[in-house]
Amino acid sequence: MRLTILALFSLLTTISCQKSPKYDTIIKNGMVYDGNGIAPFKADIGIKNDTIAFIGDLSGETGSLETIDAKGMAVAPGFVNMLSWATESLIHDGRSMSDIMQGITLEVMGEGDSMGPLTDSMKLYAEKSQGDIKYDITWKTLGGYLDFLEKRGVSTNVASFVGASTVRAMELGYANRKPTFEEMERMKKHVETAMKEGAMGLASALIYTPGTFADTPELIELSKVVAQYDGMYISHLRSEGNQLEKAVDELIRIAKEANIHAEIYHLKAGGKTNWHKIDKVIAKIDSARKAGLNITTDMYNYIAGATGLDAAMPPWVQEGGFEQWSKRLKSTATIQKVAKEMSTPQGNWENLCLAAGPEKTLLIGFKTDSLRKYIGKTLSEVAAMKKKTWQETAMELVVSDGSRVDVVYFLMSEENVKKQIKLPYMSFCSDAGSMAPEGVFLKASQHPRAYGNFARLLGKYVRDEKVISLEEAIRKLTSLPCDNLKIKKRCRLAVGNYADIVIFDQMKIQDKATFEKPHQLSEGMIHVFVNGAQVVKNGQHTNKKPGRFVKGPGWKEKV
Repeated sequence: MRLTILALFSLLTTISCQKSPKYDTIIKNGMVYDGNGIAPFKADIGIKNDTIAFIGDLSGETGSLETIDAKGMAVAPGFVNMLSWATESLIHDGRSMSDIMQGITLEVMGEGDSMGPLTDSMKLYAEKSQGDIKYDITWKTLGGYLDFLEKRGVSTNVASFVGASTVRAMELGYANRKPTFEEMERMKKHVETAMKEGAMGLASALIYTPGTFADTPELIELSKVVAQYDGMYISHLRSEGNQLEKAVDELIRIAKEANIHAEIYHLKAGGKTNWHKIDKVIAKIDSARKAGLNITTDMYNYIAGATGLDAAMPPWVQEGGFEQWSKRLKSTATIQKVAKEMSTPQGNWENLCLAAGPEKTLLIGFKTDSLRKYIGKTLSEVAAMKKKTWQETAMELVVSDGSRVDVVYFLMSEENVKKQIKLPYMSFCSDAGSMAPEGVFLKASQHPRAYGNFARLLGKYVRDEKVISLEEAIRKLTSLPCDNLKIKKRCRLAVGNYADIVIFDQMKIQDKATFEKPHQLSEGMIHVFVNGAQVVKNGQHTNKKPGRFVKGPGWKEKV
């Protein structure tokens, strides 16, 4: 008995003296792309809790949870989606499948319309406008929404701009007029509160109501508030086609007069007659940057955009919100007037359907089951089926569906896409939700960018066509957007930073989604870590949801 006790004591002593693992996870033998745009180097990475604890040689060591052999693979910081519309899809499915399987670890939301702040009437309107995804709006502020997502559980980190349209609707509803002095002061206060809650800055969408009703001085005043908190102004320009150069001038003016960093959402020259303008736009941006202004851009890597039929109709018919818009479209006189304006190039509003043509306007989403038979058809095809003009058909579909109707517009030039990818200040976005090829998401078609934008960059444009190098692409997906957003401790592989890490096979990374079959996950992403937790393992989602609310530069713990 005594020998047994001595043996046990000796065994316990030996175990206690053994070196315990320093790291939870060790990634070995990978080619490390640290996010700075430099050439890759071979190194091991040690993760402890939510942090990168070591980069170097970890030969002979193992992680307490896992040791990953990344030989032959690229190891990089998690990617940033500069324009995500995962606002609702993450509520329904926090896994963020279509984005996480491309390596996205941060969703940045809020283009024009943000999920807060909200009045009671705005909450009711938003709940009434919901499509296939239904949810209760239990928050009133932007910070409250992002806290809600984190507590509910999401696989990616989340952040948001405060929407200029949302702030305007807080005080003016959907009215087409200038705010009074008192209204403007309250709007500025809403922006200030959002910045203190953690907003990244102010975002505008100037071809959609009510955003289009805001003039330049209004946007400058709101941006001055954001500048006080070191945030950004980011904008879907007032025109991406016929008035593109003038719209870029407006953004540059806002940047200069508000003394603020400004970014152009999804830069493009829409419509064949406007493709040549991209060179002039790039020259304007380069000139402004040389003059000391911080102007940057983002984009998606496709020749088609996706939005609604609202982008084919004049703003005046949409004033007051959807109910008023729909009501007006039931008047014969209004239908005739709108049809005429839809058929004629306009100088004061953007008509994407006229730019693309009805034969290149693809219908992809309806709320009403009986109209879903038109999904995958062009507007001109449906017009022929109805024996009506495309203008009349567009208006009829909006009224019948009780929505703006989701569509894809084929507008851009492949040559321009490649030219833009090369810009040193260009980051990337999906301009789409993050979904899964299952359940409620299959009720509507999608633009393939929702599933493939980032993998498409790394596969088609980097590996296959060599438009830019892999290290430069990773810089544009990581440190560039994080520096623009002034996010600390993320987007670079460095000791002390949060462990948002992706491991992918650069020879296999590939988008699979097409316009005909968009609900297909990308391939080639092997492992993904978010805040040190493994969300993707051997190409499969682990169902972990460690995502956090990433706060902007003006965040105050108590607002």
